[in-house]
Amino acid sequence: MSKSFTANEVKEHNTVENGLYIIIDNGVYELAGFVDEHPGGAKILKRVGGKDASKQFWKYHNESVMKKYQSRLKIGELKEEAKL
Repeated sequence: MSKSFTANEVKEHNTVENGLYIIIDNGVYELAGFVDEHPGGAKILKRVGGKDASKQFWKYHNESVMKKYQSRLKIGELKEEAKL
C-alpha cells in the first residue's frame, strides 16, 4: 500500500538533501537518486522540488516516460485535504 502525503509534507522535501519530492497528477515521486540521471539535467528537477510539477512534466514527457520510471520513483499519493 502506498503512503499518503500532504502538500506540506511534499513541500518540506524541496532539496536533494531532503529527498526532492515532486507531485505529478496527485502522485508523489522521490527524485533525489534520479537527478544525475535525468536527461534534461538536475537543475530543472531541483527547480520543481517540493511542488506540483504536473504541467512541466507533461509539457516535455509522454505516457511512456511515466510508465518507465513510475515503479522506481513513485512513493505515494497526495492526500486529499479538507478545504476550509
